[in-house]
Amino acid sequence: MAERKRLTDEPVLPLALAATFLVVTVVQYFSADLVVPWLAIALLVVASPLAVVSFFPWDGFPRWLRITLAAGYSMSTAVLLPIAQTTIAPGLAFVASMVAGKRLDRRTAITVAALGGVTAAIAVWIVGRLHPTPNTWSWWAALSVAAPAYAGISQRERAEALHNAKRAAAEAERAGRSEAREAALVERSRIAREIHDVLGHSLSGIAMQLDMADALQGKGRTGEANRAIRRARALAVDSITETRHAVHALREDTLPLEKTLELMAASESAAFEVTGEPGPVPTETAHAVIRAAQEALTNAAKYAPGSDRSITLGFTGGTVSLTVVNGSGGPPAGTGGGMGLVGMRERVALLGGSLRAGPAGDGWRVDVEVPR
Repeated sequence: MAERKRLTDEPVLPLALAATFLVVTVVQYFSADLVVPWLAIALLVVASPLAVVSFFPWDGFPRWLRITLAAGYSMSTAVLLPIAQTTIAPGLAFVASMVAGKRLDRRTAITVAALGGVTAAIAVWIVGRLHPTPNTWSWWAALSVAAPAYAGISQRERAEALHNAKRAAAEAERAGRSEAREAALVERSRIAREIHDVLGHSLSGIAMQLDMADALQGKGRTGEANRAIRRARALAVDSITETRHAVHALREDTLPLEKTLELMAASESAAFEVTGEPGPVPTETAHAVIRAAQEALTNAAKYAPGSDRSITLGFTGGTVSLTVVNGSGGPPAGTGGGMGLVGMRERVALLGGSLRAGPAGDGWRVDVEVPR
């Protein structure tokens, strides 16, 4: 398949011209007045297979063989130019020059084409002296045989430039995918560490509260023991919530921030809007914004069930902003313990941003601004 594609990509103009010239020349040979018949036929026999070979890529040939083929094609057709005495045979020399430009490097191609032009001029001059005819070429016109080499060189360099551009694009795409995979692995490692820290701290706190409850219960301080147990339960609930959020981020970190929030809003039946021009957001920033949105929606569902909720994500200059609002329908979101939003405020502050939460009419509003 690769070889077939390379053959298809070859410029077909010189190949089609060579095929046409060969067929027409062979047909005309039977009626043409050949200057030296045996030499004309011998040169055609030499040039024909070389013309056929020019149909195929030469990339696998060693350099000396490519030069030999191009020079043989150019020289044989250059001598054939004045002795064939047909209307189209001289065109083979021009096609040979174009093939040299296409198959050889620039300096070698120019040398081979110039050699062909000089050979054609000498052959024309000799034939004109020994066998002058009304159709005899002038020697200086025969030098133009070398000109098509520049067309061949142009085609080859254009094909090489296109190939290099495609290869560079493919390499850039592979590099981009590799960087994306590396970034995803780094982010997953960070989230895994966060889950580990959340569970470690929460379980340590739960163990301490339970030990305290056991000690208080042994001293007959039942009320305080029960409060310690309730604190342990609250820590367990918070730990589950934090772990769920981290797992959610682990699943969504490959999506753009606006897409992740759009999916989150759809799952919570909340309105969603994006203002400004969306752009890339650092992973830490995106994670903090996602966590803040999750916490605000959780509070809205817990403390204002049934209320209308909306999420607005804004991109302005070097800042990304998030606004989560819930309307009437119950107590304002966040009027409970509020420890989740306190933790989010601290997380956002570490990134140089701010989180504000407060009443908005008869509902509640959470605003987040983080540099990006």
